[in-house]
Amino acid sequence: MATNGNPIVTRLALIGIPLAVFVMGLKLLAWWVTGSVALLSDALESTVNVIAAVIAWGAIHYAARPADATHPFGHHKAEYFSAVIEGVLIVVAALLILQEAVPKLRAPTLLDQPVLGLAINLVAALLNAVWAAILIRVGRRHRSPALTADGHHILSDVVTSAGVLVGLLLALATGYAILDPVMAIFVALNIVFQGWKIISNSVSGLMDHAVDPAEEAAIKQAIAAHAEGSLGVHDLKTRRAGSATFIDFHLVVPAGMAVGDAHEICDRLEAAIESVQPGAQIAIHVEPETEKAHGIRVRVERAAP
Repeated sequence: MATNGNPIVTRLALIGIPLAVFVMGLKLLAWWVTGSVALLSDALESTVNVIAAVIAWGAIHYAARPADATHPFGHHKAEYFSAVIEGVLIVVAALLILQEAVPKLRAPTLLDQPVLGLAINLVAALLNAVWAAILIRVGRRHRSPALTADGHHILSDVVTSAGVLVGLLLALATGYAILDPVMAIFVALNIVFQGWKIISNSVSGLMDHAVDPAEEAAIKQAIAAHAEGSLGVHDLKTRRAGSATFIDFHLVVPAGMAVGDAHEICDRLEAAIESVQPGAQIAIHVEPETEKAHGIRVRVERAAP
């Protein structure tokens, strides 16, 4: 199946699956060695990471499919669905952690082989930290909601691991075994917060959110500087769908202007907008000066005679 997506994004999403499985294995090993409920909570979140990585790869692969008869604007929003599902899975992981941690408050136990277990968990956390930084950077650069959400999810896992390590070291230093389940509960609350952020950001994308103000200003500037020959632009609208940006507006021209001349202005405007929004899908509605203007106006700068 041919796709028109970014190969870097797709490749990273695919690599994330075996990496998530490997990290999960390390954390399960750390739990098995120590018997720590906090380390078990960390491992449970990594189980969700594996599922989320598979969903993210599937969504990115599907979103890369070209437009067709039933989806003429493409499949870009599939990535937002992936991010929403990932946010829900994060919340589910938090509930599983609470289920394990709360009963341990009544009968906490000290750890077995703590040094080995904490060392294994530290290695897993470092791997996740590096991978999260890569996913977030590439996801933002290529405007991939699924990849960015996966990176933030893994970053929350890193925070979880750091909290667990600190809590367990305190438990070992003080002899207070109850710090183990208490830390697991704090981990669960942090995970819920991270999940909520991912869900809210993704829902915003599903609602056709406009481009950032700075990007809109650059678009307006490009239009104003290259609309010579027209009488103005109005009803400018933008929306973001995954990695795709959609821009449309009305171009006012003199009533007697030839179609070819109006088309030349449109070509010039499309090239100018492409320079500030690479890959943007642009729709320009040409209308005569007798049409009543409405919406957002963009002033046209005229060259000095």
